[in-house]
Amino acid sequence: MKCLTVIGARPQFIKAAPVSRAFAAAGIEQVLLHTGQHYDFEMSEVFFQELEIPPPRHSLGLGGGTHGAMTGRMLEGIEKILSEDRPDWVLVYGDTNSTLAGALAAAKLHIPVCHVESGLRSWNRRMPEEINRVLTDHVSNRLFCSSELAVENLRREGITAGVEMVGDVMADTNKLAQEVVAGRSAEFWKAANPDRLADEFALLTLHRAENTDDPVRFRALVEQLNSLDIQVVFPVHPRTRKALLREELSLGDHIVTIDPVGYLEMVLLLDQARLVLTDSGGLQKEAYWGKTPCLTLRTETEWVETVEAGWNVVLGEEVESLANLVAESEPPPSWEPLYGDGNAAGRIVAALSI
Repeated sequence: MKCLTVIGARPQFIKAAPVSRAFAAAGIEQVLLHTGQHYDFEMSEVFFQELEIPPPRHSLGLGGGTHGAMTGRMLEGIEKILSEDRPDWVLVYGDTNSTLAGALAAAKLHIPVCHVESGLRSWNRRMPEEINRVLTDHVSNRLFCSSELAVENLRREGITAGVEMVGDVMADTNKLAQEVVAGRSAEFWKAANPDRLADEFALLTLHRAENTDDPVRFRALVEQLNSLDIQVVFPVHPRTRKALLREELSLGDHIVTIDPVGYLEMVLLLDQARLVLTDSGGLQKEAYWGKTPCLTLRTETEWVETVEAGWNVVLGEEVESLANLVAESEPPPSWEPLYGDGNAAGRIVAALSI
């Protein structure tokens, strides 16, 4: 059996690491295709190095441009490779433009599609990620879910065939990362530790278009972040850096800006932080696994289980409440495992092998 896996963005590299290992352990040929959606060292290559992901056989280098232009170029490039390689399966992760392009190209060539992290819903169709994940689910043949809620979301849309709850592959990666960091903590802490790191700090990531591309909301978020009494460590995404320049905004002295960091460095920062402020889906889960309270800088979240458990608070429309929510943030008294046992990758590969 041969499976071609389409990846292109930071979250997909993290998810691909344990699945690539599981394919290798099962003796199944995996062909990696990198679209180039994230293409610089900090957002791409470092993850292949740290997580020991096999180098991609195909690299399209198609990052940049509008959603339509990027997805169209990817669709054309992926279709050409699929026509030549003719894999038995095409595997896609998550909800990026690379995900949708890979799924559409395969479906139109009648190659079965496997969607990992299927069934997530924010119910906000203004998010490009929501469009990508819904359309991908509806052309997929095997739909691997991270939670029972995701299974239920698919059932509500009439999708039941090929659906399986396997757990979250990011739990697999997090488990692996904790083992690696524990053995090499000094090396990775040196790489991740800013010179001005305080004993207590909040970890911030901010990059989603709904925040950076809305001038009113973006300005309000920066104003609130500048008013915080706690130090903030901020690995700045390229999109956010452009937005700060566009809006001519500056950050307070308590906000320590650093370049984007690799996954292992992020795990270290997360473990040390008192609080996470993020609009990233993946970091909400990683904060939960690290038992670090999270404030999600969005109007909704797909990971509602973390909210129900009390470890995640969604900011919503009232950006002005951010500073108060940070001041009031405390870890809940209890914690229970969510999103599987760290063995999702093995279940996925086993299911595709049948």
